[in-house]
Amino acid sequence: MLKIDMHTHILPSEMPNWTAKFGYGDFIWLKPSSQKEGLADMMKGNHYFRTIEENCWDAELRIKEYEEYQTQVQVVCTVPVMFSYWSKPKDCLELSRFLNDHIAELQSRYPKNYVGLGTIPMQDAELAIQELQRLKNELNIIGIQIGSNINDKNLSDPEFFPIFEEAERLGLAIMIHPWEMMGFHSMEKYWLPWLVGMPAETSRAMCSLIFGGVLERLPNLRVLLSHAGGSFIPTLGRIEHGFNCRPDLVAVDNKRNPREYIGKFWTDCITHDIDFLKYILKVQGSEKVCLGTDYPFPLGDLEIGKFIEDSDLPKEDVENIFCNSILSWLDIDKERFL
Repeated sequence: MLKIDMHTHILPSEMPNWTAKFGYGDFIWLKPSSQKEGLADMMKGNHYFRTIEENCWDAELRIKEYEEYQTQVQVVCTVPVMFSYWSKPKDCLELSRFLNDHIAELQSRYPKNYVGLGTIPMQDAELAIQELQRLKNELNIIGIQIGSNINDKNLSDPEFFPIFEEAERLGLAIMIHPWEMMGFHSMEKYWLPWLVGMPAETSRAMCSLIFGGVLERLPNLRVLLSHAGGSFIPTLGRIEHGFNCRPDLVAVDNKRNPREYIGKFWTDCITHDIDFLKYILKVQGSEKVCLGTDYPFPLGDLEIGKFIEDSDLPKEDVENIFCNSILSWLDIDKERFL
């Protein structure tokens, strides 16, 4: 069975000190770690951010680690903290191009092992569309990863609609990843931004796309929600009830019931809980649920779907999760990897 992990993150092994280059801001860059060889420190401006291991940039090491779990293909995208939507648009474009060129080169060098998702300067529609076109026409990249909000603006904001419209026209898949979590600074203790904020951010993004009419106006837009859709599917009953009981507040831009969009988008399978995954499958159908891990970060499923293989899920559902759903989201053929 072909096995594809559609949610993994990667960085170039070397990158400029963007803060020094641009002369402002807390851009992320790497420097060798003083702890031991094989580690690098992510710097945020001039301050330490976190330490990462070499599987965050070493393409061949990643392939070897994936072989342990019989996984042939990784869909790779940058680490969300690299989005830098807060920066000057032209600087963000330069950073995006640097990251996209790295991913395109990786995909070209290992065509059976890597598929790339790009990043774009979402804060400037004109530049974002320019990079979308370069991704598709020059780099052969078939999708993008975007944040759940753009400088605290919801994805339904009219300024982003031309970007989604062009992504649909180009046939590019979109993965939405939570970042810049709401309430971050009021709940930093206990890692709550990652445990509570991220699921809420993902629901925020999907509710914005639905209630803002983006998905209604662009029915061929192929959107995937990371982390099993966050809190969107578990709280859909409440969301639907709010739509029904207060249409004056909720249904102001789209009169269609939010439940009707179930099955019209994809999610990954990162639940860490087989019973909850079974609920997601019951709601979504296995044709819309994809193997994703968040590799190589500790909050991810670093056994690459083992909890699914060890379950009693029907073989057809497992094959959909591991392969078929991802191929349909990306709109590519299995033969690409055979």
